Amino acid sequence: MKILIIGGGLGGLTAAIALRQRGFAVDVHEAAAQLEETGAGLTLGIGAQHVFRALSIQADVAARACPAGTLPFLHYRTARLLMGAPDEGNGLPDDGAANIVRHIYRADLQTVLIATAKALGAKILTGRRLIGFEDHGDGVTAQFENGDTAHGDVLIGADGLRSAVRAQLWPGDTPRFTDHVAYRFLVPRAEAAPFMGLGRSAIFIGPQRTFNRYTMCGGEIVNCAGLAETQEAIAEGWSIPASTDELRAAFDGWHPDVMGLIDRAQSIIKWGLYDRAPLPQWAQGRVTLLGDAAHAMLPFLGMGAAMAIEDGYVLARAFAEETDPAAALARYEAARKPRTELVHQMSIRQGQVTQAIDPDTFEPASAPMNNRDMMEFDPVTAPI
Repeated sequence: MKILIIGGGLGGLTAAIALRQRGFAVDVHEAAAQLEETGAGLTLGIGAQHVFRALSIQADVAARACPAGTLPFLHYRTARLLMGAPDEGNGLPDDGAANIVRHIYRADLQTVLIATAKALGAKILTGRRLIGFEDHGDGVTAQFENGDTAHGDVLIGADGLRSAVRAQLWPGDTPRFTDHVAYRFLVPRAEAAPFMGLGRSAIFIGPQRTFNRYTMCGGEIVNCAGLAETQEAIAEGWSIPASTDELRAAFDGWHPDVMGLIDRAQSIIKWGLYDRAPLPQWAQGRVTLLGDAAHAMLPFLGMGAAMAIEDGYVLARAFAEETDPAAALARYEAARKPRTELVHQMSIRQGQVTQAIDPDTFEPASAPMNNRDMMEFDPVTAPI
């Protein structure tokens, strides 16, 4: 059986690895001219750690990551501890054995996934921007902007928030702007040091704002992300520049550590945060969705990457159980749709809790991230 994966992101590459390990032929078609290692820091939830361990790449991933610690939530002005505990970690990698959340530079994770997929014989083709597909009943043909076509038994749309696959499956369904803008920037350790006295990681919360910062790359880089509610429609993407003055204004009056890091930002990018309304179903015929294409969500739980990675692994489990493609896609969707819808809903709720008008009323027990069953889910052993 040959499986076409549209999109070479984290979920698509994970699916390619898991499917190849089970003997399936896999072609990954990526729209970009080069499968570049891009992005800033990200959080790898425990579900993702289980997947990496099952794929025998956990040691490689952990060697480029670091334990996320206790995720301390701090008052935006005073830095009073609201939830968690101070993060006393040193930012260095561990051996990957523990079932814990980790932080990693997205480019480092992509490096591992790309190398593993290629070593297993997955074909990764770039410059393949999908413009349409045809389900013949006994197979699928994908058409690309450059005139190329590809044929397979199944097509998986892992092509992100603005998925071309989803657009054809569900015409008129569009991403929803969530009235939030995200700012991202990196600061070298030496320059960030005066503003890191509160520990390796910290999440400052205040009125309609969140500022998260943590070290990565062996402690050499501090990844900073500020989320703010806004009435201004902001485009989605990774290429919109923002000025220091704009970011300072968004977090005016916040703790000196926040403002100090902002002042040392070398390059700030911003993008609007969009999500997708849950679909009544993901699959039609021999085509389905994966990752953000199926369930793009807000980042307040830090679970978006983990959801795509979990999807990729469970998809391969389903195909290992079913010889009929339609049955495999149905099994995959039945396993993943309820979980991703719960995390989608709880990501919205977590944002409401952490961006309360008065952080002095913050109630840790009400934070969805304290739901251990949800946060520590194991997609490797869970029934499908």
